[in-house]
Amino acid sequence: MKRLLRNLPPPASISISSMIFFLLLLLGLKSTTTHAAVDSSRSIQIMNESGRRIVIHWVNPDTGEMVLQSDPDVLNGANMDLNSYVGHTFEVRELPAKKTGFCAGEDETCRVDHFTVNSNVDQVLFIREGITVEHSDSKIIALKSASKLLDDCKSIAKRQLSKNDNADVDAAASILEELTVCVQKGIAKEIEMANDEITFQAEIRKKMADSWENYTCADEAVNATEPTKEGVNWRGRKVQVMIDRPASKIHTIQNFLSPDECRAVEEAAKPRLHDATVADGSGGSHKSDSRKAKQAGIKVNWKKEAQGDLIAQLSRRVYDYVNYVLPLDIRENGQEDLMSIQYFGRGPDDVTPDRYMPHCDGDCNGLDFKAGNRMATIVMYCEMPMVGGATNFRNSGVHIKPKQYSATFFSYIDPETMKMDDGFTEHSGCPVVEGEKKIVTQWVRLGVDDKNPWNSFNTLGIKYSDAANQ
Repeated sequence: MKRLLRNLPPPASISISSMIFFLLLLLGLKSTTTHAAVDSSRSIQIMNESGRRIVIHWVNPDTGEMVLQSDPDVLNGANMDLNSYVGHTFEVRELPAKKTGFCAGEDETCRVDHFTVNSNVDQVLFIREGITVEHSDSKIIALKSASKLLDDCKSIAKRQLSKNDNADVDAAASILEELTVCVQKGIAKEIEMANDEITFQAEIRKKMADSWENYTCADEAVNATEPTKEGVNWRGRKVQVMIDRPASKIHTIQNFLSPDECRAVEEAAKPRLHDATVADGSGGSHKSDSRKAKQAGIKVNWKKEAQGDLIAQLSRRVYDYVNYVLPLDIRENGQEDLMSIQYFGRGPDDVTPDRYMPHCDGDCNGLDFKAGNRMATIVMYCEMPMVGGATNFRNSGVHIKPKQYSATFFSYIDPETMKMDDGFTEHSGCPVVEGEKKIVTQWVRLGVDDKNPWNSFNTLGIKYSDAANQ
């Protein structure tokens, strides 16, 4: 809560409606704390790593009826989110391969396994080879962390013992003391990290996110979030760090692109503009009320970069900044086209304004990165509307009111562990009320090249060739 309150305007400028909002918010948090103990609902993730196409059914405990949950089927390499309750049981069933019409079990039977939702949080079900379910949750992860910690400490103790061939009681006591200190330090660090994560999420995420999103988008007087770090300079451009976590970084960069570069992008996009689309959950895309805008992909002519082509030099700046922040040596080969996106305001009475509802550009489930997928984004602002159009990261409590020609960079991968962000970079574009919002977006992928370009993957992050064979 402290993090959010820091970003409020001074008391004299807070409206009555804003005060009521925050009183309701505090009551909501109190209610959440009071009833959390009896809440049996659980959000779980299912990761299909079996090498086969599968289907998920809920098993009705009274009738044994199988109720389909996965529509469409869950392809190998895809994940599925499921809202359920403690004690509910599900069946995981292999489906026949499209090419052969057979399953890979003994005598070509379709293999089956089951899992039951437990009372722990952060539940992830990994469907492994052979259609076997591996259950992971907060308690299992903690036990694994503790086991690794103890193994490390045991190794230290063994090394000390090997140095004392004739170890007496005093030496053994000294070694035990070192082991105890090692364990205490490790546990303290684990607890500190866990508390930091819990506190951060409890203050600004999930329960508050929807209300905060609506509040900041509706009130033009709300100030932009103050950065956590200033004074950073990149190639003469002022950088403000809003969030700096291993798998979640949010920066703003002033004067990132020029008016001439904006005009070049707009001219290139003009004949290609069409209604924007979103992923449809089955590997394709479709129009949706959650995203109302016009967009056009722009191919970068890298052969003209040496001659000073404006679009090529802008694109090069994008990759240079990504590599400045992330040690991943990202190349332009195989990357997505630059995307020109335009939102149009039609006045305060428009019931379906141009906007982009909260979403993640890549996976934001905290799990392992999948090769070829998105892991960073840069949004560049060529024109900002008179009213509306701010960029929100609701789970991080970050509200950005962009300036013309600035950019917002955010990455959603930990380059050391290769784990994805856990929702901190979920973002939205507030409704455009008056004026026009024109942006240029580059979604940046890791694991693409000329032989495996971005468009060889579907919107689930699976190669089309792999999906066709399942």
